[in-house]
Amino acid sequence: MGLISFLKNKFSKKDDKSSKYDEGMKKSRAAFASKLDNLAKRYSEVNQDYFEELEQILIEADVGVSLTLELVESLLDKSEKEGIKEPSKINEELVDLMFVSYVENGSNIVNDISFSNEGPTVLLVVGVNGVGKTTTIAKLAYRYQKRGKKVMLVAGDTFRAGATEQLQIWAERLSCPIVVGKENGDPASVAYDGMKYAKENNIDLVIVDTAGRLQNKANLMAELSKIKRVISREIEGAPHETFLIIDATTGQNGVSQASAFKDVTDLTGIVITKMDGTSKGGIILSIRDELGVPVRFIGLGEKMDDLEEFDLDKYLHGLLIGE
Repeated sequence: MGLISFLKNKFSKKDDKSSKYDEGMKKSRAAFASKLDNLAKRYSEVNQDYFEELEQILIEADVGVSLTLELVESLLDKSEKEGIKEPSKINEELVDLMFVSYVENGSNIVNDISFSNEGPTVLLVVGVNGVGKTTTIAKLAYRYQKRGKKVMLVAGDTFRAGATEQLQIWAERLSCPIVVGKENGDPASVAYDGMKYAKENNIDLVIVDTAGRLQNKANLMAELSKIKRVISREIEGAPHETFLIIDATTGQNGVSQASAFKDVTDLTGIVITKMDGTSKGGIILSIRDELGVPVRFIGLGEKMDDLEEFDLDKYLHGLLIGE
C-alpha cells in the first residue's frame, strides 16, 4: 500500500486534530496537491518535461532546491529502472520519498516536552522579531497549564521596545508569574532572577524569551551563551530545550534564519507559526532536510489551542489530500 492510500485509510474518520490540520493546510494544499493533480492529468506518461514541471512545483512549495533536486533525481532513476511511466504512480512515489526524507534526515522525532524530575524544566525560546514569538510562548504556557503544570515566563528580550510589556500582558491573561528586568538591561541577569524564582516556588516549566537580533551573529552568540551559562549554573542540565520560532509565510527566508540560529545555539526543535496563512507548506521538509532539526509544534490558527504537536502523517494528509 502506498503512503497516499495509507493516509486516506488512516484519516477516513476525522478527529478534531486531523480536521484542524486539513483546514490549516488548505492554502498549501491548493498550491501543491492541486498542481500535482493537474500535472498528472496533462501527461499520459512521464517524460523530461514532466519532471521539469514537477521540479518547479516543489520549489514553489518551498520544499527547498537541494531536496527538490534529490527527490526528482530519485524519481527519474526509479522511472527508468522500473519502467514507471504513469504520472499518478510517480506522484505516489514522490509522497513516499517525502515521508522517508523527513524521517531519516536528522535526530529522532520527539514532540512533547519531557519534564525533569529534578526541579524546573527550562525552555529557551529564540527567533527574530515579528515571527510570533511572544504569542507562541503564551500558547506553550497555556498548553502546559491545561496539563496541570506550574508555568512561569522570563522576559529576556530586554532590547525590543514593548517586548516585555507584551509578555506581561500574556502572563496576566494566563495568571502565571513572570520575571522582568530593566529596559536594555542584561538578559542574563533577568534569566538568573527567573531561575531563582522558579526554584523557590516549585515551578514545573520556565519559558525564557530572548532577543531576536540576527544582524550581528557574534553578539547574539555571546548573549545566548551567557544566558545559557547562567541558567545551567542555577539549574542542572538547563536549558533542557531550545525552540526556534519560524513564520511559515517567510518561506526560504525562514530556513535561512534557522540556519543562522543553529550556528549560534543548540536547537532541539522548531515551532512553525502561521502555517494556515501560507501556500508554501513544503518549508517543513526543507528545514528538516537542511538542518536535521525536527519540527516540534505547528501553528494552525490564531486561537490559544491552535498550536499542535507536529504530526508527519497529519501534515502530509493535510498537504496532499485534505477533506
